[in-house]
Amino acid sequence: MTKLLGIILAGGQATRMGGGDKGMLRLGGQTLLTRVIERLEPQVAGMALNANGDSMRFAEFGLPVLPDSIDGYAGPLAGVLAGLDFAAEQGAEHIVTAAADTPFFPQDLVEVLQLAAKLEGTNIALAATPDPERGTLRQPTFGLWPVVLREDLRAALNDGVRKVVQWTSRHNAADAMFPNWDYDPFFNINRPGDLQKAEAMLAEHS
Repeated sequence: MTKLLGIILAGGQATRMGGGDKGMLRLGGQTLLTRVIERLEPQVAGMALNANGDSMRFAEFGLPVLPDSIDGYAGPLAGVLAGLDFAAEQGAEHIVTAAADTPFFPQDLVEVLQLAAKLEGTNIALAATPDPERGTLRQPTFGLWPVVLREDLRAALNDGVRKVVQWTSRHNAADAMFPNWDYDPFFNINRPGDLQKAEAMLAEHS
C-alpha cells in the first residue's frame, strides 16, 4: 500500500469528563496524546491531529492541526473527512485514524487493518474486538479510510449521516479483529474513574 498517514481524532467534546481536551490528561507522567502519538508514529508515514478551536494549545506536539470542515459537532466522521482532505493534499491514498483518549491500542493496528481490507477485497476497515453478547464490537474511531471516498463522505455528512457504521456499511467495510488479551486494547478514557483504571492497567502491563 502506498503512503499512509495517521490522523489522531481529538475533536470530541469530552462532556463526561467535564469538557476540555481529554488528550491532555496525564497518565503515568505523560499526556494521553503523547502516548497515542508514540504508539501510532512508527506505523505511518506522517501524522496530523484533528481538533477544533485554538490550534496553538497543541503546539508542543509539532503536528498539523486539522479542524472539522462540517459545521457543528458532527462526530468522528467529520474528523475522518478532515484527515482525508489533508491526505489528498499530501498525495496519500489512505489514512488510519486513532482516538486521542485510547492509550493502549495495538502496536500492529495498521498492519491488521490493511490485512483485513485486503482479505475482504475492500479498501476500508474498522478495528473490532470479540464481544460475548454481540459477537463483534466495532471500534469506529480506529479505521483504515481511502482518500477516494472523501467526496462520498462529505455528501453523507451534509445529508446528516453521523454514525460511523451507517456510512462504512455502504462501502463493505471489513472488520479487522483484534483479540482481547487480559485487558481491552481499545479501552478509552471517558469518565474520571477511567483514568484511575488506566493507571492500574499501565502499572500492570508496563
